[in-house]
Amino acid sequence: METLIGESAGTADNLITDGSTQTFMQDVVEASKDTLVLVDLWAPWCGPCKQLGPLIEKVVKDAKGAVRLVKIDIDQHPQIAQSLQVQSIPAVFAFKDGRPIDGFMGALPESKIKEFVERHAGPIGPSPVEEAYQSGSEALEAGNTEVALAAFAKILEIEPEHTDAKAQLARVYVKLGEVEAAKSLMETIPESPKKSPAVSAALAAISIAENAANAGELEPLRAKVEENPDDLDARLEYAKALVGNGDYETGGGEFLEIIRRDRDWNEAAGRQELLKLLEMMGPTNPLTKSLRRQLSSILFS
Repeated sequence: METLIGESAGTADNLITDGSTQTFMQDVVEASKDTLVLVDLWAPWCGPCKQLGPLIEKVVKDAKGAVRLVKIDIDQHPQIAQSLQVQSIPAVFAFKDGRPIDGFMGALPESKIKEFVERHAGPIGPSPVEEAYQSGSEALEAGNTEVALAAFAKILEIEPEHTDAKAQLARVYVKLGEVEAAKSLMETIPESPKKSPAVSAALAAISIAENAANAGELEPLRAKVEENPDDLDARLEYAKALVGNGDYETGGGEFLEIIRRDRDWNEAAGRQELLKLLEMMGPTNPLTKSLRRQLSSILFS
C-alpha cells in the first residue's frame, strides 16, 4: 500500500523517514557518507508534492537499501529549504559523502525518478511500470492483444504521458482493426526529431494497415503479377496486400523483388515499404534479420 504524503513512512529497514531541522545532520549529512540519501522537500498544500511522494517512495523501496529517503515538511522546517535555496516545491536533492550532488524540481514520472536514482546509486532492477511494459510488449509480439491491451492501459493510468506505452497501445489498436483509434492516440505524442523504436513501429503499423485497406483482393493481384512480372505497380499492391493480411514473409519477399528489379523505381517505393515492415516487426524479429540480410545482398551486389 502506498504511503500518503505527510504520514510516517518508515519501513522495517528505516529507508523512508520524516526529517527535521534537529535530525538533518544525522539523517542526511552523516547517513549520506554510507548510502545515497534523497531529501524530498514538500508541503501539505502542494499538489505536485502529492503526485511525487508515492512515486519516489516506490522507487526507494524498489532499490532495496541502495538509497534512503528523508521527507522534509518545509512549513514545519523552513530553515532547511532556505539553506538549500529552494525556490519551489517539490524539490528533491541527492546527498552523497555529506553534501548535495544533484537534484530536481517538480513532479516527475516514476521512470524519470528511477533514472535519477540509478545515476548515483547504480541499477535498481525493473520498476512495476517497466515490468508491465515488458510483459505487454511480449504479449503484443505473441499476438495476445488482450494481455497487451491491459498492460499498456495500466501503464498509462500510472504515467499518462508514457510515450512508448502509447505507441505500443496504438499497435494493439491496429491489430484489433481500430486504426482510427491508433491514429488518434499517436497524435497525442509530441513531435520529436528522433523517434523511439516503439513510435516508429506504431507509425509503420498504421501506414501498413491503411495500405492494406486500400489494396485489392489477393488472388487477382497475384494473378496480375504472374501474368506480367515486370508490372511493379501490381507487385507493390500485391506486396502491400500480403503484409496487410499478416503474411510478412511473402510480402517482404515481394518488396525485395521490386528492389532487385529496379531499386530506384517510384522513388524507391519497394525499399520504403520494406523499411516500414522492418520497423513494425522490430530489430529482434528473426524475419527482420533475414530480410535485412537479403536487402544488403541486393544493394551491395
